[in-house]
Amino acid sequence: MPSIAHPDDMRYMQRCIELASKGAGFTRPNPVVGSVIVCNGKIIGEGYHQKAGTPHAEVHAINSVADRNQLKESTIYVSLEPCSHFGKTPPCADLIIECGIRRVVAGTTDTSAKVAGKGFEKMRGAGIEVVTGVEEVACRSINRRFFTFHEKKRPLIVLKWAESADGYIDIIRKPGDPVGPNWITGPTERVLVHRWRAEEDAILVGGATVRADNPALDVRFWSGGNPIRIIVSKSGNISPEAGVFNTTGEVMIFTADKNFAITDSQVYNITDDKIPLNEILSHLYNASVQSVIIEGGASILNCFIAAGLWDEARVFKGKCLFGSGVRAPVVNGEIIAEHSFDKSSLSILSHESS
Repeated sequence: MPSIAHPDDMRYMQRCIELASKGAGFTRPNPVVGSVIVCNGKIIGEGYHQKAGTPHAEVHAINSVADRNQLKESTIYVSLEPCSHFGKTPPCADLIIECGIRRVVAGTTDTSAKVAGKGFEKMRGAGIEVVTGVEEVACRSINRRFFTFHEKKRPLIVLKWAESADGYIDIIRKPGDPVGPNWITGPTERVLVHRWRAEEDAILVGGATVRADNPALDVRFWSGGNPIRIIVSKSGNISPEAGVFNTTGEVMIFTADKNFAITDSQVYNITDDKIPLNEILSHLYNASVQSVIIEGGASILNCFIAAGLWDEARVFKGKCLFGSGVRAPVVNGEIIAEHSFDKSSLSILSHESS
């Protein structure tokens, strides 16, 4: 007979989710995980996974308990199934068993091949009561990058752009026009975008965006490491002096120019007739890239939309008018969040078939 969740289990799991979010952008390629230990209705320990290769959330939570004798009367809550294998750290399932904890409440199963229910099986085999699926939707959402990578064998794909009030993503660029972005959003939105970049493994743009805007594609307005910068340019018309090459971090270039080479960049050849999205995503999967944010231009964004290869879209709608220009992409999805800023509004959409 399956174990049943208690009324308070959701509340403690929500705290696990809050703790897990503190590790966002720092744990990759590991998932973010939070853990809470409760004894007689009182939280006696908390922890979260802080960085890949360091102790997991359960370890931090157990180590924070002042009186270890209380563990035998406690329930441990964890947003993701405790691991069951030796990696850079020992199995958390083994530690829970050794501590004599008699009840485990988990948000969701770790569906990666190394775990996939083995942690639950090991703990149940030791006589521990294991409850699963508490706040499961939220627990999967905070690790959507991790789950997409392991279940769909590709990175999570986030589309992002800003469009004018009349639906343009850019003006028509003419030869001799100044290089640089035509800003639609304000400084607050730019800080937010840099925070988003810090949370993803990679950022991808087309060669036309590099030539027109000369973006650095970094996180200079936020803390954290720069994502892998990815440029897709069939022509290979990319200057080695472009800003993307003047900041720290890895750069990948996909081009049909077989003679293209830039120092300290990884170059991959693609076919000349179209942009082979599945081929590019396969390269990123093999490079253990769990998430990528697509920041333009319109041609690249429309390729992903047409192929149905996206999981989330983040669209800023500005208040300025361009009158004419490059039409913004059109995407259909479920609006999951909306925000307002001084110079724009933001809609975040989820791909319903994801």
